[in-house]
Amino acid sequence: MNTSVISALAALVGAATGGLTSLFATWLTQRTQVRSEWLAHDRARRQELYKEFIEDATKCYVDALQHNQPDLAALGNLYAKISRMRVQSSREVADEADLIGRKIVDTYLAPDKTFIEIRAMLADGSIDILGKFGDVCRAEFESLRAQQF
Repeated sequence: MNTSVISALAALVGAATGGLTSLFATWLTQRTQVRSEWLAHDRARRQELYKEFIEDATKCYVDALQHNQPDLAALGNLYAKISRMRVQSSREVADEADLIGRKIVDTYLAPDKTFIEIRAMLADGSIDILGKFGDVCRAEFESLRAQQF
């Protein structure tokens, strides 16, 4: 074989290898950025859902402590958020949210609480029905953060 053909072939293979390496590196970088952006968006969406759920659950629970007649619109809104969690969140988060919804409904069926009884519930911590939900959400966010890196 002619040495000029070998030189030309080596240059062509080198250029192709360099081009493919550059293409692969660009693709990998782009893929990593898109995945990171998607995870950040997903996390923000979950944070907003959990914030709204906590606010709505708190309002419903306070109403349930004071009244026997449920606010059906508020309960419907709360259960809509629980259903969204079943789609977007981990099973643990959705199950804990469902448990909170059930506790709120059960509270409507219980006798109304006086201010003194509510104060006693605050003192012994039994009024906090959202504590475990917060712990489960925090664990889910830590899991999502670990996936990001």
